[in-house]
Order: sequence, then C-alpha cells, then structure tokens
Amino acid sequence: MASSRPSVSYHDTLRTLSEASVHQHFDAFADIAWDDPAYAVDPHDPRWVLPEADVLGRTAWYRGLPLEEQVRVGLYRQANVTKVGLQFEQVLIAGLMNFAFTLPEGTPEFRYATHEATEECHHTQMFQEFVNRSGQRVAGAPRLFTTLAPLLPLFANRVPVGFFVGVLAGEEPIDHVQKSILRSGGPLHPLLERIMQIHVAEEARHIGFAHTYVEHRAARLGRGQRFLLSLLVPVLMRWLADVILVPSRQARRDMGIPDAVLREVYWDAPQSRWVLRDMFGDVRMLAENAGLVNPVSRRLWRRLGIDGRPSRYRSQPASAAA
Repeated sequence: MASSRPSVSYHDTLRTLSEASVHQHFDAFADIAWDDPAYAVDPHDPRWVLPEADVLGRTAWYRGLPLEEQVRVGLYRQANVTKVGLQFEQVLIAGLMNFAFTLPEGTPEFRYATHEATEECHHTQMFQEFVNRSGQRVAGAPRLFTTLAPLLPLFANRVPVGFFVGVLAGEEPIDHVQKSILRSGGPLHPLLERIMQIHVAEEARHIGFAHTYVEHRAARLGRGQRFLLSLLVPVLMRWLADVILVPSRQARRDMGIPDAVLREVYWDAPQSRWVLRDMFGDVRMLAENAGLVNPVSRRLWRRLGIDGRPSRYRSQPASAAA
C-alpha cells in the first residue's frame, strides 16, 4: 500500500509554484493599459474577425459573411467566451476557498490555493472589464452550468480530486484555444492579445498544480474510487469543454448561427473533431500517469470523441502530438 506521507518532490513542486506566484504575477488594472488609445474597443475594428484557430472562425458560413457581420459576430464571440471563462473562474475561486477551509495546519496546498485564488480574482476583474468595454450584452454560460454553479464549489472539500479534475476540464480547453490563437501570429486586437498573454502565463501554474495534485492523490485512492474517477475524468472533460466553447442557445441566436452550422462546428466536422481531441492530450497523459485508464474508461473517452494519443510532455504542440 502506498504511503500516505506526501513525497518530497510533491512538496517541492508546490513550493516552486507558490514562489513563482510571488515573483511573477499580474494585476488586472496595473498590468493592462486600459485607457491607452491603442487598446480602445472599436466595434467596427476588423481585428475582431475570428481567427481560424477558432473552429467557428474557419467555417465557410462565417467566412462568407460580409466583413461588418464577421466583425460583429467576432466581437460578440470573444466577449461571450470571456464571460463564460469569468463565470467558471468564479466557481473555481469559491471551490478553492472551500478546499483551503478544511486543510490542516502545515499543508503546502493551503498556501498555493490562496495564491491561485488571488490570481483568479484578478482574472475575473480583467475578463469583466473587457466585457464591459466591448459593449456586448452577452449570454454567458449555458443555463445548466449557471444553475449548478452555486453547488459545484461544495465538492472541493468533499471530493477534492474530482474537483480538480473539473478544474482541468474548464482550464484546458480555453488554454488550448488561447495558445493556438497566440501561436497563429494572425492579426489580433492588442487588448485581447494582452489579456490572453496574462491568462496563459498564470494558467500554466494553475494547470500544473491541478495535474500534480490529481496524480499525487489518485495514487492514494482505493481501487473502486480510482475506477469511478477514471470514468468521471472524460465525462467532465467533455461537459466543460462544451460549456466553455459551445455557444449557449441565447448566444447562438445573438450571433445568428444556423443550426446546421452549429452541428457541423460542434463537433461533427472532421477538423472540429480533431481540435476537440487535441485539447485533451495533456489530460490523457495525466490519466495514464495517475492510473486512471482501464478498458471501460478507454471506451468512454472514445465514445465522447476525446480519445487519442497522450502527450509526451505538458503543453506539447498539437501538431507534434497528432
């Protein structure tokens, strides 16, 4: 039976992450020049046209719209994804506080969790300020998520491993999309680019902690618990990927997306299915390393359309993982 005493390497990882939060962190209002004329949000700016890294932006339907309509839909889309990210991080902050509340004295998780909560608070301020300045009345997350949102943080101190799997399910998709957009080198509004740069930089720590915590704690679960967790991982990944990336019913109406286009983009088109699988290469690696893969869970990953080769290392570029 594995020892319940945390390993030195686990403690060292958490200490490194906490110290990094001290030495490299961002303030939502000190590190973004909101009133710089270059950052002004002009609703007619062609830089709001969606890049092809966004699965909606590469569709023939979207590319066939008049430029002014591409700009309108693009700005709404960016503001709505930002709002959904804000709502997810509000749930995460509440969960982190519940998680920290019951930790015994001397645990390294307490310091890290409060660092992350601080950073996520700045992210919510940053995201809301962007939505405010966009002038868009966005729909935000689907109703099911907003209905469950008050309950989800309660799992953080009851089933913390499952909670941090859920954290990854929300963070990995948006991190993957933002990195893809930044790496594409296409024209991007400088305000949105700055927000993405800050978010990607700090999410690297948050994702790193969730990976480390899940792998460390999963090894200490009983066989039955590990089996249930192995089934929960792909279900949460697919559900929260849809929450983050698939427009809600109201958002679809606001953007005027035809039903046939929506079905193709999320996720019937071959290229869209490829993008969906690419998002979770790192999580598939985590599942392998944490002993959360078995014949039943493999079938579930495949059934949900998010199976594939695990990454060899975290943040491995998707083109290399294909």
